[in-house]
Amino acid sequence: MPLHRPWKKILAAAAGMALWACIAGAQGAKDNHERYDEIWRHATLYQSDQGLVRQFALSGRVQADYAWFDADEGDYDDARWRRFRFGFTSLLADDFTVRLEGDFDLNNSPGDFYQRLTDAHVDWQVGETASLKILKHSAGFTLDGITSSKKLLTPERNNLTNNLWFTAEYFTGISLAGKLDKRLSYKAGVFSSDGSDEWGVTDASYFTHTSLSYSWASDLGLEKAQVTLDYIYNDKDADANTRDFGHVVSVSSQWQQANWGLRTDLSAGDGYYGQSDVWGLVVMPFYSFTEMTQLVLRYTYLSSDGDNGVRLNRYENRAVSGRGDEYDEYFAGLNLFFYGHKVKWQTGLQYTTMDDAAKDGGEYDGWGLTTGLRLYW
Repeated sequence: MPLHRPWKKILAAAAGMALWACIAGAQGAKDNHERYDEIWRHATLYQSDQGLVRQFALSGRVQADYAWFDADEGDYDDARWRRFRFGFTSLLADDFTVRLEGDFDLNNSPGDFYQRLTDAHVDWQVGETASLKILKHSAGFTLDGITSSKKLLTPERNNLTNNLWFTAEYFTGISLAGKLDKRLSYKAGVFSSDGSDEWGVTDASYFTHTSLSYSWASDLGLEKAQVTLDYIYNDKDADANTRDFGHVVSVSSQWQQANWGLRTDLSAGDGYYGQSDVWGLVVMPFYSFTEMTQLVLRYTYLSSDGDNGVRLNRYENRAVSGRGDEYDEYFAGLNLFFYGHKVKWQTGLQYTTMDDAAKDGGEYDGWGLTTGLRLYW
């Protein structure tokens, strides 16, 4: 059941109340956190220092959006449930964690709520510095691809990630992640590109993910100074649930000191099956005025070496479905944190253009506004 006109008014009113509450309640932020702590504590259903099962807790997220996009070539205006996921996390002994979470679409009729499994894996803590994940889990790469939707600084992932990252995100596979020392961390995995809603390894081929991250924070005297190199090899398969790129390389960075921060991404993909090679850049500075309010700016650029190599992002694509070859986006957003990332309201205004050298329906020039609630436990 899509959120039609009455829900749009409710979301708009809630956005105004959220802003008022943020300003009026800034002095009581500590008390508010304590209240949220009391509520969120109920998600942990069982906890013990002994026995096989040490903890059993509910997990999930709820996200709702109102989006308005108006371009010369088309428009989109609607309010929808963006995501709803629900499941559990269980800690077994001290070394194993079992996660099971499903994706449900609240816009559908009751009989069609369930969509797929997302996290459905066992995580084995191998010693003090490494963990091994088996079965279905996130295969994230690029700046926004390695960032959970729970902790994004913008309502939607940037369009560079949307074009190069495998947006299904969760694949059946095995991966090892850990630290080599206090500065250098790694991740390496191999995944089936099978698009099954549950576990699957037979209906497609495979891809590999190798990642290295290095931190200069202690050397530079910053709270965060991390650069990550991701490399993806994607075996060619027409049935794969991945983008049509054989190789993807991404160099992303995250910098932060006190109220200021900067995130960047420079990525490129080697296309096949008619997909042009694509490269792009993201620059995203942000500033936190208080613990509850944050300003985010973002510039995104993409270019393909052939016609129709670049997709528009989620809501832009609802207005214009074609593809182009050069994309620019200028974004400004405001985040209101009521309980950190666990309860927040995000709003973003953007101006976007896309050139379409083939002139077959991918040209875009317009404004967009997205606002919505993000909540997880």
